[in-house]
Amino acid sequence: MEYTYTILDSDAQSNLQLQHYMEEYSEFYCSGVATNSVDGLNGILKKSPDVVFIHLNDKAHEYFHMIMEMHQYLKEIPIFIGISKSKQFAFEALKCHFFDYWLLPYNEFDIRKTLLRLKLKTPKEQEPKTLLLQSYKDYRYIDTQEIMYLQADNNATDFFMKDGSTISAFKTLKTFENNLPPNFVRVHQSYIINIDFVSRINYGKGLCTLKHDKLQLPFSKSYKNNIDNLKKVLAKNTISALN
Repeated sequence: MEYTYTILDSDAQSNLQLQHYMEEYSEFYCSGVATNSVDGLNGILKKSPDVVFIHLNDKAHEYFHMIMEMHQYLKEIPIFIGISKSKQFAFEALKCHFFDYWLLPYNEFDIRKTLLRLKLKTPKEQEPKTLLLQSYKDYRYIDTQEIMYLQADNNATDFFMKDGSTISAFKTLKTFENNLPPNFVRVHQSYIINIDFVSRINYGKGLCTLKHDKLQLPFSKSYKNNIDNLKKVLAKNTISALN
């Protein structure tokens, strides 16, 4: 079961370094990156990540205020891990109930200990693999592992299944976006794909190819971050042979 995380960091270098270290842990999936507290809060409210990494630099007090404000909107607050070049903000982080506090430069051993302790103290429950589609007195149960992709059809959504069948639901694609397991990713205004079926990502043509029937689905620039995260997830279980 995956843990999702968000990074709040205005420093591009430390941001990329953290993502690099996190690639070793396949059960942790990056759901977003922000460079300020406003975008950070918006992303957290939208994606509800399990963990938030915050670089406590010159924006530290903005982030502490953001955490205070967050309690107005969320019943379950994510786990916070502070990152800083010094211990300057350690006491305030402690008052805000941060789970841990890392000093830069990153230490691989510290990261490993924190993540293992996090998994031990906050074990994830298994995500339900069955989706219920209800229409009046009709109840239909779908195995999410059999769904290849979803496509918007006006105010309805079509589910394209592994066996070639299509199931329609009279709800918008947005309705399902945040209610499916983490292996489903929105790549286009009209498409959500199951990453377990992705066999190719072509950035030049803006296309994702699915394993069955080599079906090609477009992805748009507005969802490029989702595609980048998808590529990282697939890379974790891939043997690389660069040309």
